[in-house]
Amino acid sequence: MIGALRPAPRKSPAPSWTGTSGGPPPRTGQVLTYAALIALSVLVLAPVVWAVLASFKTRTELAARPPSLLPESFRLDNYTGALSEFDFGVYVTNSAIVTVGATALTLAINAMAAYALAKYNFRGRNALFLVTLGTIMIPLQIILIPLHQVVAQLGMTNSLLGMIIPPAATPTGVFLLRQYMLTIPDELIEAARVDGAGELRIFLRLVLPLCRPALAVVTIFSVIWRWNDFLWPLVIAQSQDLYTLPVAIAQFNSQEVVPFNYILAMSVVSMIPVVIIFLVLQKHVVRGIAQTGLK
Repeated sequence: MIGALRPAPRKSPAPSWTGTSGGPPPRTGQVLTYAALIALSVLVLAPVVWAVLASFKTRTELAARPPSLLPESFRLDNYTGALSEFDFGVYVTNSAIVTVGATALTLAINAMAAYALAKYNFRGRNALFLVTLGTIMIPLQIILIPLHQVVAQLGMTNSLLGMIIPPAATPTGVFLLRQYMLTIPDELIEAARVDGAGELRIFLRLVLPLCRPALAVVTIFSVIWRWNDFLWPLVIAQSQDLYTLPVAIAQFNSQEVVPFNYILAMSVVSMIPVVIIFLVLQKHVVRGIAQTGLK
């Protein structure tokens, strides 16, 4: 009886992996996912890193076989030489004017169109939105000739306005902003109307501040499109002093002696504005994409 009442010996708990942080052991699927993401990141960043390092090399170093990863010295001769010998400063300025002007115009036009399609009830609204959305499937090459004729009749060929105004209204921007504006409660707009606010004031003071994430997404897309656009500026610009940076870089590739060291330097310069804009707006971009139907 006494032996039956004796408590059974306590079993030591089975060892568990706690790791350095005390958390659960990593799953095999998570490890494979992170490994695949790291490999893809290296694959994407490798050409960018090579271009940045090669922009400091001389022509002799670029022609060396086998090629070396690091330059002999990190000097800015390629950057200063490109800006002084080939007027790359003019091309960068043209690209900046076109990008800033087109992006500002794109935000204004697309925001107003998206607000009308999202918050105004009128006959044919959905059909108009579908037609607008359907123009995404029409490439620029199909409408290039008639669009150029319209621009020529308006006297905007061989000018920066001809590069800024025609591609300002983008169906992608209208779609993103409309999808985001649909998440704004109609009761909020009605309350503003009851308080006596006009439509323009509601749009500027109420709707646009609430759409900052979506506006950030459209800004990023517009900056990338306009800064890297090649075909339309090539068609519009008839004089070299109106070339944008992509057009100028392509023109130098056709020279008898191609200055690859200068081209690489200016290619690195062309990446800087897009990277800065993305780093500044990345928080809004993630939130905006998550709420505009691009999950």
